[in-house]
Amino acid sequence: MANLSIKDIQKSYGALKVLHGIDVELEDGGFLVLLGPSGCGKSTLLNIIAGLDEPSTGEISIADRSVTALPPKDRNIAMVFQSYALYPTMTVERNIGFGLEMRGVPEQQRKAEVRKAAEMLQIDHLLQRLPANLSGGQRQRVAMGRAIVRNPDLFLFDEPLSNLDAKLRVEMRTEIKRLHERLGTTIVYVTHDQIEAMTLATKVAVMKGGYVQQLADPRTIYERPANMFVAGFIGSPAMNFIRGKLVVEAGRSRFESEGVRVPVPVSGAAPGTRNCVLGVRPEEMKVTTADNAPIKGVIDVVEPTGPDTMVTVRVGDHSVVARAEPRFQGRRGDPVAFDVDPLSINLFDAETEERIVMGSVHQDA
Repeated sequence: MANLSIKDIQKSYGALKVLHGIDVELEDGGFLVLLGPSGCGKSTLLNIIAGLDEPSTGEISIADRSVTALPPKDRNIAMVFQSYALYPTMTVERNIGFGLEMRGVPEQQRKAEVRKAAEMLQIDHLLQRLPANLSGGQRQRVAMGRAIVRNPDLFLFDEPLSNLDAKLRVEMRTEIKRLHERLGTTIVYVTHDQIEAMTLATKVAVMKGGYVQQLADPRTIYERPANMFVAGFIGSPAMNFIRGKLVVEAGRSRFESEGVRVPVPVSGAAPGTRNCVLGVRPEEMKVTTADNAPIKGVIDVVEPTGPDTMVTVRVGDHSVVARAEPRFQGRRGDPVAFDVDPLSINLFDAETEERIVMGSVHQDA
């Protein structure tokens, strides 16, 4: 196993700056997901870690060894690509073992390593097939097998599941998690899919515009997002945002907007009012009949999904989504009210969009 250190990595292409001083530390055996929309710089950063691109400034270290100036072949890494990159005229067995063959590993040892990797990935019965005779999921397993046999310090995955259908993505996501738990190898994984990030990572770097917006474990990012971009990018359906005012008086604080009046535990706020944004996730909005419900609105759309019912509600000038019980009976035009645990919400500054420090469970770690 090996740790990974990324220090002040910047990257420019002429006048265009695509990475702005990235700093990440990943422990031995950690699983780092670089998450963000297209163009945020995550693939550029992965290519720099791999040695396929050079940073303008900064340093990359793997296993406490600086590799910034080393070519890819000397970094002891293995990369799994979105496109599989298999040799079409080679069998599965030879595709997996080709790297070992090029390094002069004896045939008997090579076959044993290939067989071990294939059994781990449950493709040992496919060793004599050509890639053209495999499904997308099987091809991705072959690509992973080729990486495994190299016994690298670091695995790099570049959106490996993007070409698969929804069912196969779920299956392969499970395979990758199982692989990480078995091998304990350090992994860096690029994706734009927040479900992959939440289910796979020990640490997530949410990126936007060449900056890391937040670096933390998945639970922290979900419950205490650093800003509105992170809050809106993580979660499905996305977090609801309601603009209004934070009112602090007589030692108590509350959020107010049309149809919303929620007590909020804000730490050290001065008396007065402040423009802010309330962030509340759909699953935290509980349907209630109480007269003093903190959120009230009118039903716009009801969408049964089986295990839940998604209810889109007009709250003042805002449209919010709540995750209701599967047998929810409301209809379009009906009034509806929701209770919400004050400790489950987030508040953001209306101008900076940064999270406002909350009390109790929302205290910064």
